[in-house]
Amino acid sequence: MADKDPTSGHSMFGLNDAPTRRVTSPGEATASPQPQPGAPQYVLVQQAPPSVSTSGSGKALPWLVAVLAVLAIANLALVIMVRSQFSDYTTKQADTMNLITRRLDSSDERYAQLRGQFQVTSEKLGLTQQELGRAHALAAEVQKQQETAVAQLNQAIAQKASAEEVNKLQADSNQKIGGLSTDLAGTKQDLANTKSEFTNALTGTKGELNGAIARTHDELVALAHKGDRDYFEFTLPNKKAQQKLGTVTLELEKTNPSRNVFSVYLYFDDKKTERSNKAMNEPVFFYVQGASTALELVVNKLGKDSVSGYLSTPKGFFPNTTNVLGQRPGA
Repeated sequence: MADKDPTSGHSMFGLNDAPTRRVTSPGEATASPQPQPGAPQYVLVQQAPPSVSTSGSGKALPWLVAVLAVLAIANLALVIMVRSQFSDYTTKQADTMNLITRRLDSSDERYAQLRGQFQVTSEKLGLTQQELGRAHALAAEVQKQQETAVAQLNQAIAQKASAEEVNKLQADSNQKIGGLSTDLAGTKQDLANTKSEFTNALTGTKGELNGAIARTHDELVALAHKGDRDYFEFTLPNKKAQQKLGTVTLELEKTNPSRNVFSVYLYFDDKKTERSNKAMNEPVFFYVQGASTALELVVNKLGKDSVSGYLSTPKGFFPNTTNVLGQRPGA
């Protein structure tokens, strides 16, 4: 039986066993002796360390540069937009200041005109405040009497007075109030008459002011003989031309012959004011420090880039300047 199994003996002595593999470290492999001829040989293979890939970082760099460029362009656009908005805001503020200045100049001119008209009217009419004060006093007296009468009636009712006493008090009150009402009505009529006279005088004065315009040199001489004012002629032959009359300097800004309007600068009291788009033969009033009434500027000749006219002042306001009568003695 043993002879039939040729491998039984080998198995007993381990001849049929598979050779055992032994893994050695690199140091041991170096120090191990050379294998015997015919013995199985084992080779230890070490895996190479993984290499670091640089392809990802190489692709991200262009994207980073592009993002930075976009941010730089956006910042530049934002700066340009902010500067544009600031410039627009500055321009609007400058335009607003110019508009306010022109409105102030116009208000000064209107105030000068009204003050001149009122002064002329007041001198002609000679109004006082006595009638107005009397009217206010009568109104206050009527109100006081009414309050007193109401208080007496309330007191009588509270004391349960008889009907006769109440009627008597009421009759007395009505009599007093009626007398005051009559006085107040008369004063009201007086005020109405005074108002009518004032309106008529103001209308007449306005007509005199509008009519007292000299359109020629001869008319100006005649006007100088009539009034208590001095008249000084001027001529501005071109744009930016200046002429000094007393303490006032005139400068021509522009003209528009098709519309018969002009614009000038006035220099007085250490300031510069503009009178723009004024019509020919339209009086321009303005006040100068020390003048008792307004000064009056009139342009009665208007050409292309040239104007002529006169300046009217209170009598003797420019004592060292020759007026129109001095230019033509005996006229």
